[in-house]
Amino acid sequence: MAMNSRLEQAVEKLKSTGVRMTPQRHAILEFLLSSMSHPTADEIYKSLEGKFPNMSVATVYNNLRVFKEAGLVRELTYGDASSRFDANMTDHYHVICRECGKITDFDYPPLIDVEREAAKRTGFRVESHRMEIYGICKDCQQHTA
Repeated sequence: MAMNSRLEQAVEKLKSTGVRMTPQRHAILEFLLSSMSHPTADEIYKSLEGKFPNMSVATVYNNLRVFKEAGLVRELTYGDASSRFDANMTDHYHVICRECGKITDFDYPPLIDVEREAAKRTGFRVESHRMEIYGICKDCQQHTA
């Protein structure tokens, strides 16, 4: 789907839930939708502070919360590192570099069978799962080679 139509759909979704569209909110949303790097709130703030000198890190966090509640982004928490935000809401997994923390999307059929089996064996009503794959990215491998 083209970036502009994803942005327009996201803006419409927010408006339909009564969220006012400010220039800062629009810029944060646009940055998230165009970013493949799973940015932290701090990275989003740093990349937009030149354009919005009055914007605070708190503004970024508040908007991320709004986007999360609207189902437009998901928060990724891995270990003690800062949360990262992902605007790709399709089912996918992540490969995470242990050296630099880079996160790369990895498409793989959702592990629905694993959820069903977990429910069957435990009696739980399974709601979701998370799979993370860890390793060393190509860049870090070249640095250590």
